Amino acid sequence: MTTGATVWLTGLPSAGKTTIAHELAARLREQGRRVEVLDGDEIREFLSAGLGFSREDRHTNVQRIGFVAELLARNGVTALVPVIAPYADSRDAVRKRHGANGTPYVEVHVATPVEVCSVRDVKGLYAKQAAGELTGLTGVDDPYEEPETPDLRIESQNQTVQESAASVFALLSERGLL
Repeated sequence: MTTGATVWLTGLPSAGKTTIAHELAARLREQGRRVEVLDGDEIREFLSAGLGFSREDRHTNVQRIGFVAELLARNGVTALVPVIAPYADSRDAVRKRHGANGTPYVEVHVATPVEVCSVRDVKGLYAKQAAGELTGLTGVDDPYEEPETPDLRIESQNQTVQESAASVFALLSERGLL
């Protein structure tokens, strides 16, 4: 069986997590890999419907996603997880679950500055927050705890999507996860 792994891409809203994940997924599929992208927005709609954005609800959401990712990864799928996951303890709990099951886990910090994210503003969240229509925006008026020691840090504002995906691909190759 092919080795699976979870690749957790964390970062601010509009940092480029999902775009990088989809680019990487295409590249991995070209190599014959089984890949799933567990997009945070889709998971919230289907698996975590009813959860809000309190710290507790965000933690619950991250744990649910982490459970599904680990389940896929331990069954030979590369699970790409572009999810904000703003709290270090939530991400650490997911990493520990993977470790307890011997499932490979890679944390990628898409370290795009909030100033760049607010210009990209893919979903219009920064504009809504600036207009007073939204509160609790991660990295603006709600905390984002940056990973202290991610396996890889990507500054998406300084490279193309293809270059970002290639750096994750290279890390997976280096670790024998391809």
